[in-house]
Amino acid sequence: MSAICIDGFNLALPKGSGIATYSRNLLTAFDEIGVSGQVLYGPPAKDSRKITEVTLADANRQPAKGRKFDRFQRTAMSQFGRSAYPIVPSDDVIWSSRAGGRPQAERFWAAGNLFHYAHRCFQAYGQVTPVSFAANGHVARPDAMQWTATLPLYAKGVANIYTIHDLIPLRLPHSTAEDKDKYLRMCQFIAKKADHISVVSETTKNDIVKLLGVDPGRITNTYQSVSIPEAISSRSVSEVSMELEGIFDLGWKDYFIYFGAIEPKKNVGRIVEAYLASGIERPLVIVGGRAWLEEGEITLLDQVQRDGTRAGKRIRRYEYMPFSTLVSLIRGARATLFPSLYEGFGLPVLESMLLGTAVLTSTGGSLPEVAGDAAVMVDPYDVPAITRGIQALAVDDDLVDELVRRGRVRAAAFSPQAHADRVRSMYAGLGLA
Repeated sequence: MSAICIDGFNLALPKGSGIATYSRNLLTAFDEIGVSGQVLYGPPAKDSRKITEVTLADANRQPAKGRKFDRFQRTAMSQFGRSAYPIVPSDDVIWSSRAGGRPQAERFWAAGNLFHYAHRCFQAYGQVTPVSFAANGHVARPDAMQWTATLPLYAKGVANIYTIHDLIPLRLPHSTAEDKDKYLRMCQFIAKKADHISVVSETTKNDIVKLLGVDPGRITNTYQSVSIPEAISSRSVSEVSMELEGIFDLGWKDYFIYFGAIEPKKNVGRIVEAYLASGIERPLVIVGGRAWLEEGEITLLDQVQRDGTRAGKRIRRYEYMPFSTLVSLIRGARATLFPSLYEGFGLPVLESMLLGTAVLTSTGGSLPEVAGDAAVMVDPYDVPAITRGIQALAVDDDLVDELVRRGRVRAAAFSPQAHADRVRSMYAGLGLA
């Protein structure tokens, strides 16, 4: 059985992320295709050999600042390599359910502050950090390392597969806060160093070929998948309706929803503008934490709510929502509004279709690949077009019902089994599955 390790850079986040979801689905796919899944963590710790599972599960653990000279030394030495040590998971440590619980992995590896100092090293010296797995007679190193994010790292002595979700910092530089020069250098390193590149859409594959000059034969599109626990997704309509009315004073299929980060590429500012212009009485629920460059996206919303206008009161905004409650909000919505400017995949579209909710999305990036013919498609820069789409969804029951039907069919193309089959095909081509 082959053993494949993925990085825990996003898995370690206390509230998860889209890439954390991708990472968990990847581990599920490994289990499905008979591969031993492993995770490499970089938690705050001075001595990697003393890291335990308790350290990994402590999502709120803050990095120790240490002395300035120590930080300088660790940053400089990172370019010469780090060692990761094995940790066997147990049932003795309870991981946070809000962060998704313990990853489905047979082994963990850990190197203290790995990601932190790798980024500092790349920023200061333009050098990537090599990682060695400290294998011994009882523990073998993995056969491959799959990096799930754009990271200045590579694993020594094993195959390195890099997942590139999108090249948005290069396609829409105004919409992100990354250092574009640093990001481009990391992407160029990956394009040169990777044994293979995994992507989640044909859009991203084409961008990599065009912008980084990578041979298409070195890139595999596995798309993404969504897996929602049946205990949450199969709750009765009456139970979910009672929850929505009791907590939010919302009626079943009587409101619109946007969920995701509040950042420029998500186009929340135009969603708010289009919704207010529509004159629709059904409320709009926005669920999203503050992210980079979000001020311009919420300016209009803040103004109308500060003024106390009737229109402003129709919009509800929540920065965070427990996963089970968010699933209920998606299920109970009349439609999800997700006219993003550009996406590498677009999980909210798939999640909504899977949960039986109609979708309005855009022609930006990969979104047409995901939505197919199962959504109202609009130009994300055209506010009147978004307005007309909202108005149609608000009044046309037949349209909504048809989109729900098509959405369920479309979602099947991105099932966990379909994703596992694509992952198996990629690794079989590399001789690892």
